[in-house]
Amino acid sequence: MGKKRVVAKTGSSSATVRSVKRSKKFGSKKLNVANLHIQATYNNTKLSLHDSEGNLVLWATSGGLGFSGAKKGTTFAAGRVAEQLAGQMVELGVKDVNVVVKGVGSGREAALRSFAAKGINISSIRDATPIPFNGPKARKSRRV
Repeated sequence: MGKKRVVAKTGSSSATVRSVKRSKKFGSKKLNVANLHIQATYNNTKLSLHDSEGNLVLWATSGGLGFSGAKKGTTFAAGRVAEQLAGQMVELGVKDVNVVVKGVGSGREAALRSFAAKGINISSIRDATPIPFNGPKARKSRRV
């Protein structure tokens, strides 16, 4: 139950080595075109990569990279998350992405700039930020 550890004993020092194999679900599959979803809130930035059928392939968040608290919502954290995901996308062979941006956080543009810097071609950008069409209920009129 749980992951097993392999203890390698070499000389006088003993080092703990974890033998965790990455699942190769998409190992032989190469993606040319994919959909990238960016959810940028004030508190966090989440990136997810989907194939053409809508199946999740890769994802990353600023909290998963080790940023905590208010630092998760910064442009720097969003850029680092995008760099990490872009490196994994290059390994998969992704060349073109269709981007869907959702949210009003500061990581929207920083993530897009990081993908462009890594050499990934951005085909289209769509904004899917939810907008209230009616708004909150108005205050009652004051009775004097």
